[in-house]
Amino acid sequence: MQRLFSGIQPTGIPQLGNYLGAIRNWVALQRDHDCIFCLVDMHAITTWQDPATLRQQTLAQTAVLLASGIDAHRHILFNQSAVSAHARLGWIFNCVARLGWLNRMTQFKDKAGKDREKHSAGLYVYPDLMAADILAYKATAVPVGEDQKQHLELTNDIAQKFNHDYGVEFFPQVEALIPPQGARVMSLRDGTKKMSKSDPSAQSRIEMTDDADAIANKIKRAKSDSEALPSEEAGLENRPEARNLVTIYATLAGLTTADVLRQFGGQGFGPFKAALTEVVVGAVCPIATETQRLLKEPDFLRDTLRAGADRARVIADPIVSEAESLIGFLK
Repeated sequence: MQRLFSGIQPTGIPQLGNYLGAIRNWVALQRDHDCIFCLVDMHAITTWQDPATLRQQTLAQTAVLLASGIDAHRHILFNQSAVSAHARLGWIFNCVARLGWLNRMTQFKDKAGKDREKHSAGLYVYPDLMAADILAYKATAVPVGEDQKQHLELTNDIAQKFNHDYGVEFFPQVEALIPPQGARVMSLRDGTKKMSKSDPSAQSRIEMTDDADAIANKIKRAKSDSEALPSEEAGLENRPEARNLVTIYATLAGLTTADVLRQFGGQGFGPFKAALTEVVVGAVCPIATETQRLLKEPDFLRDTLRAGADRARVIADPIVSEAESLIGFLK
């Protein structure tokens, strides 16, 4: 089977956007891929993290992934810092990548804003480490959102330049697996911004540990507008909050936007939010319940990550050692 690599930062509490945009897709991809799933704690420290909180959130993220259906026995689940091959290959790729390539990375510009001189060098070069994450396993498939496609293109540029510089066909080209349309979830308070676990307001997101009462409260307070829902998709233009709520319903219910509007068109947001609450509770609460159970077993979670790291090293260490030999490091 095609080897797949994907990572998620263990910062904050995973929210519905993470689940629909990545985690649910990971669970489906397990059926026909050889999957390596990574909690990218090295990426997390590109911005300062409280050490105790980072450790706790790494375990919490592990619990959410397992509760969502990640199979850590058939596939590999581990935290990035436990496998030194990532850092070793990441430094090599810092030396392969060109400054011009990194200067074009729009995500750094978005995150750094006007204060880019104050941000860490790690935030600037982390696309090189992302390339190392993937190529340390010679993975050929990576599920990414539209905002990460540029980094995957950089990964392929780095692989191609490494192969050219050392006269080898060593690193493969990597294919982007784009999640199904409709997985992009926006803030419950501002339909023009992505739902984010780093948003200061917990009311902006559905967290994957929320209970039914918390979900109902957040959806009831979610920003909407005074108009009824339209019967056709064209009626959602310039109504970002309405579009977001309809998208969440459609994605969780396995429907198209048109299906949802045929069902609820002409109705106000009161009845629709009640129906949406039922759908979200049905999807999130079983995961939240299992997550809370797993969090009471921290030793099990640590053992799961430790076993995954052991299996990851078996794959990555020989690949990175050979890359080191190719560039002339003395063994």
